[in-house]
Amino acid sequence: MPEGDFPGYNNALTTNWAGNYRPIFFGRTFFTAGAFCGLPGGKQDRPIRTEDIYRMAWQQTIEQTVTGLGFDLVDLERSAGGLLRVTIDWPWQPLATASAAPERFVTVEDCEKITRQLQYLLEVEGLEYRRLEVGSPGIDRPLRHELDYQRFVGYVVDLTLRARIGVTDTDVSASRKKFRGTLERAEDGVRWRLVWSDAPEPKPGYRVSKKRVMAPLQALDFALDDVQQARLTPIVNFKGRAAVGPSA
Repeated sequence: MPEGDFPGYNNALTTNWAGNYRPIFFGRTFFTAGAFCGLPGGKQDRPIRTEDIYRMAWQQTIEQTVTGLGFDLVDLERSAGGLLRVTIDWPWQPLATASAAPERFVTVEDCEKITRQLQYLLEVEGLEYRRLEVGSPGIDRPLRHELDYQRFVGYVVDLTLRARIGVTDTDVSASRKKFRGTLERAEDGVRWRLVWSDAPEPKPGYRVSKKRVMAPLQALDFALDDVQQARLTPIVNFKGRAAVGPSA
Protein backbone atom coordinates (compact mmCIF):
# COMPACT_ATOMS: atom_id res chain seq x y z
CA MET A 1 0.00 0.00 0.00
CA PRO A 2 1.49 3.41 -0.91
CA GLU A 3 2.76 5.68 1.86
CA GLY A 4 0.02 7.87 3.28
CA ASP A 5 -2.80 5.41 2.51
CA PHE A 6 -3.09 4.21 6.11
CA PRO A 7 -6.14 5.79 7.83
CA GLY A 8 -5.16 7.91 10.83
CA TYR A 9 -1.40 7.66 10.23
CA ASN A 10 0.77 10.65 10.87
CA ASN A 11 3.70 10.24 8.51
CA ALA A 12 5.58 13.11 10.16
CA LEU A 13 6.12 10.91 13.22
CA THR A 14 8.21 7.86 12.39
CA THR A 15 10.80 5.59 13.91
CA ASN A 16 13.50 3.37 12.46
CA TRP A 17 14.23 1.29 15.55
CA ALA A 18 12.71 -1.76 13.88
CA GLY A 19 14.89 -1.37 10.79
CA ASN A 20 12.34 0.46 8.67
CA TYR A 21 10.22 3.59 8.86
CA ARG A 22 6.70 3.22 10.13
CA PRO A 23 4.12 5.74 11.34
CA ILE A 24 3.83 6.14 15.11
CA PHE A 25 0.48 6.10 16.84
CA PHE A 26 -0.06 7.02 20.46
CA GLY A 27 -2.54 5.55 22.90
CA ARG A 28 -4.16 5.68 26.33
CA THR A 29 -1.29 5.60 28.80
CA PHE A 30 0.41 6.85 32.00
CA PHE A 31 4.13 6.56 32.98
CA THR A 32 6.31 7.93 35.77
CA ALA A 33 9.75 8.81 34.52
CA GLY A 34 11.62 7.83 37.70
CA ALA A 35 9.63 4.64 38.29
CA PHE A 36 9.85 3.66 34.64
CA CYS A 37 13.59 4.14 34.25
CA GLY A 38 14.44 2.76 37.67
CA LEU A 39 17.50 4.98 37.89
CA PRO A 40 18.56 6.71 41.11
CA GLY A 41 18.63 10.50 41.09
CA GLY A 42 21.82 12.49 41.10
CA LYS A 43 25.10 10.61 40.91
CA GLN A 44 24.97 7.01 39.78
CA ASP A 45 25.91 4.57 42.52
CA ARG A 46 26.25 1.65 40.10
CA PRO A 47 27.28 1.13 36.45
CA ILE A 48 24.54 1.88 33.91
CA ARG A 49 23.25 -1.35 32.45
CA THR A 50 22.18 -1.91 28.84
CA GLU A 51 18.58 -2.34 30.02
CA ASP A 52 18.70 1.08 31.69
CA ILE A 53 20.01 2.74 28.56
CA TYR A 54 17.23 1.15 26.51
CA ARG A 55 14.57 2.26 28.98
CA MET A 56 15.85 5.82 28.98
CA ALA A 57 15.90 5.89 25.18
CA TRP A 58 12.39 4.44 25.00
CA GLN A 59 11.11 7.05 27.45
CA GLN A 60 12.68 9.81 25.36
CA THR A 61 11.00 8.37 22.27
CA ILE A 62 7.61 8.53 24.00
CA GLU A 63 8.20 12.11 25.11
CA GLN A 64 9.35 13.22 21.66
CA THR A 65 6.27 11.70 20.09
CA VAL A 66 3.88 13.31 22.56
CA THR A 67 5.48 16.72 22.16
CA GLY A 68 5.50 16.22 18.40
CA LEU A 69 1.71 16.05 18.57
CA GLY A 70 1.59 19.36 20.42
CA PHE A 71 1.17 18.09 24.00
CA ASP A 72 3.32 18.04 27.13
CA LEU A 73 4.29 14.73 28.71
CA VAL A 74 3.35 15.18 32.37
CA ASP A 75 4.01 11.70 33.75
CA LEU A 76 5.04 8.17 32.75
CA GLU A 77 4.28 5.03 34.71
CA ARG A 78 4.78 1.33 34.11
CA SER A 79 3.33 -1.08 36.65
CA ALA A 80 4.44 -4.64 37.37
CA GLY A 81 1.09 -5.92 36.10
CA GLY A 82 1.78 -4.71 32.57
CA LEU A 83 -0.18 -1.45 32.77
CA LEU A 84 1.34 1.48 30.88
CA ARG A 85 0.09 4.96 31.68
CA VAL A 86 0.88 8.24 29.91
CA THR A 87 -0.35 11.53 31.34
CA ILE A 88 -0.55 14.45 28.91
CA ASP A 89 -1.57 18.09 29.03
CA TRP A 90 -1.59 21.11 26.77
CA PRO A 91 1.55 23.26 27.07
CA TRP A 92 1.26 26.09 29.60
CA GLN A 93 2.56 29.60 28.95
CA PRO A 94 3.28 32.24 31.62
CA LEU A 95 0.70 35.00 31.87
CA ALA A 96 3.17 37.49 30.40
CA THR A 97 3.27 35.59 27.11
CA ALA A 98 -0.11 33.85 27.13
CA SER A 99 -2.75 35.04 24.69
CA ALA A 100 -6.28 36.00 25.62
CA ALA A 101 -7.52 32.58 24.53
CA PRO A 102 -9.19 30.48 27.28
CA GLU A 103 -7.29 27.66 28.95
CA ARG A 104 -7.37 24.42 26.98
CA PHE A 105 -8.23 21.10 28.57
CA VAL A 106 -7.40 17.59 27.37
CA THR A 107 -10.42 15.91 25.78
CA VAL A 108 -11.36 12.31 25.06
CA GLU A 109 -10.51 12.93 21.40
CA ASP A 110 -7.01 14.08 22.39
CA CYS A 111 -6.48 10.89 24.40
CA GLU A 112 -7.70 8.76 21.50
CA LYS A 113 -5.28 10.53 19.16
CA ILE A 114 -2.34 9.81 21.45
CA THR A 115 -3.55 6.25 22.01
CA ARG A 116 -3.57 5.38 18.32
CA GLN A 117 -0.02 6.67 17.93
CA LEU A 118 1.30 4.81 20.97
CA GLN A 119 -0.24 1.50 19.97
CA TYR A 120 1.85 1.40 16.81
CA LEU A 121 4.93 2.74 18.56
CA LEU A 122 4.82 -0.03 21.18
CA GLU A 123 4.39 -2.62 18.43
CA VAL A 124 7.44 -1.31 16.56
CA GLU A 125 9.58 -1.14 19.70
CA GLY A 126 8.48 -4.59 20.82
CA LEU A 127 7.56 -3.49 24.33
CA GLU A 128 5.32 -5.99 26.09
CA TYR A 129 2.30 -4.62 27.94
CA ARG A 130 -1.21 -5.73 28.81
CA ARG A 131 -3.06 -2.43 28.87
CA LEU A 132 -2.32 1.06 27.65
CA GLU A 133 -3.92 4.18 29.15
CA VAL A 134 -3.64 7.85 28.22
CA GLY A 135 -5.24 10.58 30.30
CA SER A 136 -4.99 14.10 31.68
CA PRO A 137 -3.43 14.99 35.07
CA GLY A 138 -5.48 14.42 38.21
CA ILE A 139 -5.74 16.59 41.32
CA ASP A 140 -2.40 15.16 42.54
CA ARG A 141 -0.55 16.30 39.44
CA PRO A 142 3.25 15.84 39.60
CA LEU A 143 5.57 18.82 39.25
CA ARG A 144 8.61 17.99 37.13
CA HIS A 145 9.88 21.10 35.40
CA GLU A 146 10.53 24.76 36.16
CA LEU A 147 7.40 25.78 34.26
CA ASP A 148 5.32 23.46 36.46
CA TYR A 149 6.50 25.31 39.57
CA GLN A 150 5.84 28.69 37.96
CA ARG A 151 2.35 27.59 36.98
CA PHE A 152 1.35 26.43 40.45
CA VAL A 153 2.77 29.18 42.65
CA GLY A 154 0.38 29.66 45.57
CA TYR A 155 -0.88 26.06 45.48
CA VAL A 156 -0.45 23.54 48.30
CA VAL A 157 2.24 21.01 47.37
CA ASP A 158 3.49 17.71 48.83
CA LEU A 159 7.28 17.73 48.60
CA THR A 160 9.78 14.92 49.16
CA LEU A 161 13.49 15.78 49.19
CA ARG A 162 16.28 13.51 47.97
CA ALA A 163 18.18 13.91 51.25
CA ARG A 164 17.23 14.91 54.77
CA ILE A 165 17.53 18.63 55.44
CA GLY A 166 20.18 18.23 58.16
CA VAL A 167 20.85 20.51 61.10
CA THR A 168 18.58 23.57 61.29
CA ASP A 169 18.17 26.51 63.63
CA THR A 170 14.39 26.00 63.77
CA ASP A 171 11.96 23.51 65.26
CA VAL A 172 11.98 21.48 62.02
CA SER A 173 13.44 18.00 62.52
CA ALA A 174 16.85 17.54 60.91
CA SER A 175 15.83 14.06 59.69
CA ARG A 176 12.74 15.30 57.87
CA LYS A 177 12.35 14.74 54.12
CA LYS A 178 8.60 15.18 53.49
CA PHE A 179 6.78 18.50 53.64
CA ARG A 180 3.38 19.94 52.77
CA GLY A 181 2.97 23.66 52.29
CA THR A 182 2.27 26.55 49.97
CA LEU A 183 4.64 26.95 47.03
CA GLU A 184 6.36 30.32 46.64
CA ARG A 185 9.38 31.72 44.83
CA ALA A 186 12.36 32.23 47.14
CA GLU A 187 13.73 35.71 47.76
CA ASP A 188 16.73 35.14 45.47
CA GLY A 189 14.35 34.66 42.52
CA VAL A 190 16.04 31.38 41.58
CA ARG A 191 15.22 28.83 44.25
CA TRP A 192 11.77 27.83 45.48
CA ARG A 193 10.18 28.05 48.93
CA LEU A 194 7.62 25.97 50.77
CA VAL A 195 5.73 27.69 53.60
CA TRP A 196 3.69 25.76 56.17
CA SER A 197 2.50 25.64 59.75
CA ASP A 198 2.86 22.60 61.99
CA ALA A 199 -0.33 23.48 63.86
CA PRO A 200 -2.88 20.63 63.72
CA GLU A 201 -5.82 21.08 61.35
CA PRO A 202 -9.07 21.95 63.16
CA LYS A 203 -11.60 19.14 63.26
CA PRO A 204 -14.69 19.45 61.03
CA GLY A 205 -17.37 21.52 62.76
CA TYR A 206 -14.93 22.71 65.41
CA ARG A 207 -14.94 26.48 65.97
CA VAL A 208 -11.48 27.94 66.44
CA SER A 209 -11.25 30.53 69.19
CA LYS A 210 -10.15 34.00 68.14
CA LYS A 211 -7.85 34.04 71.19
CA ARG A 212 -6.00 30.98 70.03
CA VAL A 213 -2.29 31.59 69.51
CA MET A 214 -1.37 30.54 65.98
CA ALA A 215 1.72 28.41 65.46
CA PRO A 216 4.58 30.20 63.69
CA LEU A 217 5.05 29.65 59.97
CA GLN A 218 7.97 27.55 58.80
CA ALA A 219 9.76 28.03 55.47
CA LEU A 220 12.06 25.80 53.45
CA ASP A 221 14.07 27.04 50.46
CA PHE A 222 15.08 24.40 47.92
CA ALA A 223 16.34 23.91 44.37
CA LEU A 224 14.78 21.55 41.83
CA ASP A 225 17.85 19.31 42.07
CA ASP A 226 16.97 18.75 45.75
CA VAL A 227 13.54 17.34 44.90
CA GLN A 228 12.82 13.63 44.70
CA GLN A 229 9.10 14.09 44.12
CA ALA A 230 6.63 16.98 44.16
CA ARG A 231 2.87 16.81 43.62
CA LEU A 232 -0.11 19.06 44.07
CA THR A 233 -1.89 18.22 47.29
CA PRO A 234 -5.25 16.59 46.44
CA ILE A 235 -7.70 19.01 48.02
CA VAL A 236 -11.38 18.34 47.39
CA ASN A 237 -13.96 21.08 47.92
CA PHE A 238 -17.25 19.50 49.04
CA LYS A 239 -18.99 22.85 49.46
CA GLY A 240 -19.27 23.66 45.78
CA ARG A 241 -17.92 23.15 42.29
CA ALA A 242 -15.17 25.74 42.56
CA ALA A 243 -11.83 24.54 41.23
CA VAL A 244 -8.98 24.03 43.65
CA GLY A 245 -6.65 26.98 43.22
CA PRO A 246 -3.97 28.93 45.08
CA SER A 247 -4.34 28.88 48.84
CA ALA A 248 -5.46 32.01 50.60
